[in-house]
Amino acid sequence: MPTPTPSLPASTTAVSRGPLRLRLVTPAGAGHLDGGWWPRGRDLATEVADLVDHFPAQVGRITRVLFSPPDWDGAVPHVTVTGRQVETGALPHDDTHHVDVRTTDGTTLRLLVVPPDFNDADGEEALLAAATPGNSHAAADLLRAVTDEPDVDPRDRWRDDGSAGWGYETAEPSG
Repeated sequence: MPTPTPSLPASTTAVSRGPLRLRLVTPAGAGHLDGGWWPRGRDLATEVADLVDHFPAQVGRITRVLFSPPDWDGAVPHVTVTGRQVETGALPHDDTHHVDVRTTDGTTLRLLVVPPDFNDADGEEALLAAATPGNSHAAADLLRAVTDEPDVDPRDRWRDDGSAGWGYETAEPSG
């Protein structure tokens, strides 16, 4: 009886990790943050690879990621992604809870990094707040605002369906 040939397991990364938790402002540069990203863990190489491999093609291809070291376990000079490597580096200042993502067209997007241990309600609210055009909060301030304020009135919540956000202005869904 022939010995079975070992095979590589089917890729279950996308299924087991779930969809990329990312919201972007359109157009970029309309506020202090260009959107939010909610990684599932603190391993920089794993999370950046997921971000790069699933980043929306219409926004561009990521070529470099600058990160805040306190947000991650371990630093690496580059991350291997599908078919290539992406350079990574520490931000030159100690501003936590964001990454700067550079795309092939030279655009740099500043993304809020939602801590992976946030509960669903706070995590979703933080993503939506970061992806609201004209946002003026720094990353750490936005996270503090999301977690410090209890949601007493359901209308006082960031929404992505065109209905009320913080306050009662109508916002376009991020897509």
